[in-house]
Amino acid sequence: MSGDFVWRDAGRTVLFRRDGLAQAPQLLQEHGFAPFVLLSTPRALAGAPGLAAAASAVHEVGPGQVPDLAAGLLPQGGGTALVALGGGRPIDVAKAVASVTGAEVATIATTMSGAEMTGIHRLPAGAESRVKALVRPRLAIADPALMTSRPERELRFGSINALAHGADSLYTPFNNPLSEMAALRGSKLIASALDRDPAGRDPAPLALGSVLCGYAIDSGMFGLHHVVCQTLVRVCGSPHAETNAAILPRAMDFLAARAPGPVVAFAEAIGTDAEDLEPRILELGGNPPGLEEAGADRVKLDRAIEAILARSELAFVPGPPLDRGDIADLIDRAW
Repeated sequence: MSGDFVWRDAGRTVLFRRDGLAQAPQLLQEHGFAPFVLLSTPRALAGAPGLAAAASAVHEVGPGQVPDLAAGLLPQGGGTALVALGGGRPIDVAKAVASVTGAEVATIATTMSGAEMTGIHRLPAGAESRVKALVRPRLAIADPALMTSRPERELRFGSINALAHGADSLYTPFNNPLSEMAALRGSKLIASALDRDPAGRDPAPLALGSVLCGYAIDSGMFGLHHVVCQTLVRVCGSPHAETNAAILPRAMDFLAARAPGPVVAFAEAIGTDAEDLEPRILELGGNPPGLEEAGADRVKLDRAIEAILARSELAFVPGPPLDRGDIADLIDRAW
């Protein structure tokens, strides 16, 4: 299924619409987001003049870390309804602001970050004690063409990030029948779409795969891959999508001995077997650059490894506790 649909799930509504951006002002009003404050980026705003005109206020989300960006918006980004138009950063900033202000959040994703499907986000710097609860968007408008609008090379990096959401959720203690079905179905859709010629590719299956894998990680949580990637991005400064594309093939190969059942199921979903999983993911990602080429700062790598080892989510990885050698070897393979 990759046509338009409405998915209602535990207080959240996903509207999968092929012309979702054009319909967004009306859809937002129908679902109680009027008036609303719009958080977005200059690139996304340039393609959405109607949405910006419908907002009561518009705040641009620039580059930087989510905690700092959210803290800067707290004095002016309140209100009862926030709409985030953009990739993972604007969406996570909206969720972080709402965790303090209590605003409801709607999203219109322009990438396959999966942030629109999760209650996973960082908190506004300096306002942690004021947080009411982590926020999962109440409304997600998923426009397939918009979500897959990046140039092909960047799209493939982002697709591997989406694929990683499904992969990482499969082996944690929180894996469950629903998250597993979503992860495997979503992974299959993403891999099948990436195998097609870009000129004739229907964006809907790729976007649907991202939505399903986003649901999977929200339900099943994450482990090795996301702990490593999130920390490298924050500490070593490597780009988010490229970091995911470099780490996932090596992380899944590393996990094959620790979680053979989930790894085999994931490999089958993306059209290969466990022995050829690493080259298959590299192929799907368009043979992404290593971390060094992507811009990671090796001077900060020791600090990153220490931060990775301090993350509680590493305990979700099956097998003996991971040590410094495990993490260093994994990162070195992707360097």
